[in-house]
Amino acid sequence: MRVLGLDYGSKTVGVAVSDPLGLTAQRVETIWRKQENKLRRTLARIEELVKEYQAERIVIGLPRNMNYTMGERAEKSLEFGEMVEKRTGLPVIMWDERLTTREAERALMEAGVRRENRKDYLDSVAAVLILQGYLDSLSNG
Repeated sequence: MRVLGLDYGSKTVGVAVSDPLGLTAQRVETIWRKQENKLRRTLARIEELVKEYQAERIVIGLPRNMNYTMGERAEKSLEFGEMVEKRTGLPVIMWDERLTTREAERALMEAGVRRENRKDYLDSVAAVLILQGYLDSLSNG
């Protein structure tokens, strides 16, 4: 069972996909857009990736505040999740993603990725962390 993982940001969506057994997450790409509310092409690309990888469900990071409350980014992520679910017809799971961007930044620094190149990878690495957290929860459940 393949799962697509998404890290939704104001101008990017990081994408990761699980292996066919649903054990590990791999980086796919970062989808860029010029404006936050211009999502038509982004949703079309996600639809293409769902077909390409034959994904059966989608996990989207939910950026809750540290005290578990929902801020503006979390609300926008929920709205995005609804759009993705409508567009793809697949179940969408919202996954707590607190601190994944910081963790992704640290991983890229440790890997020796230059500061000016990190943004190219940051969102897709965060998507890997979100998806891997979800996959790990399934195997530990």
